[in-house]
Amino acid sequence: MSKLWTSAAEALQDVLHDGMTLAVGGFGLSGVPVDLVDAVRDSGVKNLTIVSNNMGVDGKGLGVLIEAGQVAKVVASYVGENKLFAAQFLSGKLEVEFNPQGTLAERLRAGGAGIPAFYTKTGVGTPVAEGKPHAEFDGETYVQERSIVADVSLVRAHLSDTDGNLVYRWTARNFNPVVATAGRTTIAEVEQVADTGAIDPNHIVTPGVYVQRVVRADDRLKDIEQRTVRPRPMAAAAAK
Repeated sequence: MSKLWTSAAEALQDVLHDGMTLAVGGFGLSGVPVDLVDAVRDSGVKNLTIVSNNMGVDGKGLGVLIEAGQVAKVVASYVGENKLFAAQFLSGKLEVEFNPQGTLAERLRAGGAGIPAFYTKTGVGTPVAEGKPHAEFDGETYVQERSIVADVSLVRAHLSDTDGNLVYRWTARNFNPVVATAGRTTIAEVEQVADTGAIDPNHIVTPGVYVQRVVRADDRLKDIEQRTVRPRPMAAAAAK
C-alpha cells in the first residue's frame, strides 16, 4: 500500500493536536521540511514543544511557528539566528531546553532505537547537567541524558519510493535521519518519488519502516541562512 499523500495539510490533518511534541529535521535552513512546517502553522495548533537543532530564522523555517505564537517550548542546540525567538525567551514567554549538539542528536537516535537513556561526559560540571543523575565509569564522571520520542517527526528528503524508503542529498542529510526514527508517526516531505523497488537498497538511509506518510515537496526557492562568498582568483587579480 502506497504511503504517498496528496498534500502536507492532508498528511497532518489527523495527527496534530495542542500540546504535542514535534521533532523537525534540518540545520539552519538546510533540509527543513518547509511545506510540512507551513501546514503546521496553518493548522493553528498551539502550545507545541519543538525538538530541532535550531529554530530557523525570522519568518523562515521553524521561525514561522514562533511568529504565529504556536510554540511553548523548544529543545534545541543553537538558536542564534532568530531574533524573535531570543526576545520571547528573554521575556519568559518561551521555555528553552538547551542541548549540546551531539547530545541532542544522540537523544533522538536513542529514542528511535528504543533506548530510554544513556550517559555522556558532555555537559558535566555545567548547567546542562544540573538535576540529572550522574555516574562514574572508569574513573570518569558522566551525566545521564534521556532519549527523545516525539509524537510526530517531520523530515525532508531528496528521494523516496512509495514505501517510504528515504535518500537524502548533500547537507540535507543532517538531523533528518535521527529525527525520522524518533517519531511515533513520521511524515517525510520529498523532492522526488520513485516506484517501489526503484531505489538501490545500498543507497537507502532511512528504511521505510520508520516512515508512515510521504508528501511531494512544492517547487520553491531554497533559502540560504547566510550567503558567504569569496572572490574568484581571476576576478580578484583583474580588480587590482
